[in-house]
Amino acid sequence: MNINKQQLADLNKTNLKNHQTHFDFLAQSLSNSGTDVYALLAKLAEFQVAIPSWALGAGGTRFGRFSFSGEPASLEQKIEDIGLIHSLTQTAGAISLHIPWDVPNDYNAIKELAALHNIKFDAVNSNTFQDQKNQKESYKYGSLSNTSAAVREQAIAHNKEVVEIGNKLGSKALTVWLADGSSFPGQNNFQTALTHTQNSLISIYEDMPADWKLYIEYKPYEPNFYSTVIQDWGTSLMLANGCGERAYTLVDLGHHLPNTNIEQIVSILMLKGKLGGFHFNDSKYGDDDLTVGSIKPYALFLIFNELVYGMQNNPQNPELGWMIDASHNVKDPLEDLIQSLEAIQEAYAKALLIDQNALRAAQEANDVTACQELLQNAYRTDVRPLIREARLRHGGALNPIEAYRALEVRKNLINERGNKTVATGL
Repeated sequence: MNINKQQLADLNKTNLKNHQTHFDFLAQSLSNSGTDVYALLAKLAEFQVAIPSWALGAGGTRFGRFSFSGEPASLEQKIEDIGLIHSLTQTAGAISLHIPWDVPNDYNAIKELAALHNIKFDAVNSNTFQDQKNQKESYKYGSLSNTSAAVREQAIAHNKEVVEIGNKLGSKALTVWLADGSSFPGQNNFQTALTHTQNSLISIYEDMPADWKLYIEYKPYEPNFYSTVIQDWGTSLMLANGCGERAYTLVDLGHHLPNTNIEQIVSILMLKGKLGGFHFNDSKYGDDDLTVGSIKPYALFLIFNELVYGMQNNPQNPELGWMIDASHNVKDPLEDLIQSLEAIQEAYAKALLIDQNALRAAQEANDVTACQELLQNAYRTDVRPLIREARLRHGGALNPIEAYRALEVRKNLINERGNKTVATGL
């Protein structure tokens, strides 16, 4: 299924007058306060978030997987689904492949299909947290940290293969997340596990092309519940420093203990020039992988405040890689991703409204009340007209979910693919 510009233009007509009224009012109000509205619109349009190739189907729970009908059964269909999302939102201009779930059969054809949908290839992701068919060594007791040299070499070789695959597609970064850890006290020697992991990562890093980045992800627990080898941002940063200047920490919103001050972590990493990537989701308890902004929208806004400040004031930090990393168990995966993209854009737009100079002055004066007012005035601003205008100017839908349903996208996908298709991956 394809969505053309005329279909969206026709749907937008219904809400265009109402949108214009709201946008004109907000634009005038922001202009009166000194905000360059058109610069803001440009930034919103430029902000693109990668969709992971495993996110187009229904995600699994620890007890089962309940598929959605019309799921993409191939990499080609996954790219087409991202194309649908991108045509509606104009903010999903990249795909992040997970290997070996989505190895292209024809690289040229895949690149042509992605280009047709105006989609680039973001960071590639390796998988050493589960055994694959006909795999010689098992990752039951870890991969890059395993006590067995043979297992470690197999995991290293897999990561190098993932880089080769990504290089053929135009990717420029590798994301490594490890499930390595222990479930019982005494099971692992912590120092040995960390040393093996560092040496394994160095081997992968040294084999990467000179223009590639290595993103090292962390997680406090799960699937192991006593210890995780890369359990926090400090360990990730230490490992990245041990690899070299092109190795960075990757922050996943769900990979923190409850009430962790993630915005402070983000700020420090950017100050040190070591924040490489960002995975968006939301959570109530832990790694819940819920729709972005569905549980803690204000926390997301505070994180974006630090991200915006860092992008403006930390030239030592590289351009960030953005990706949604969520699981879609009870909602249409495409609708869920559209809602996440909207929440990300909203938090970003609100953070852009903060007068950073005024905030800095209030901080220097220890005017705590003024600091809070500056943040909350931006947060309480309804920025949706700005987001809609940015989409409208680039051919997207004023209301993506409304358009998705009006065009009966899921029904059309079911008609094309059937009720029994199951997406590869999670």
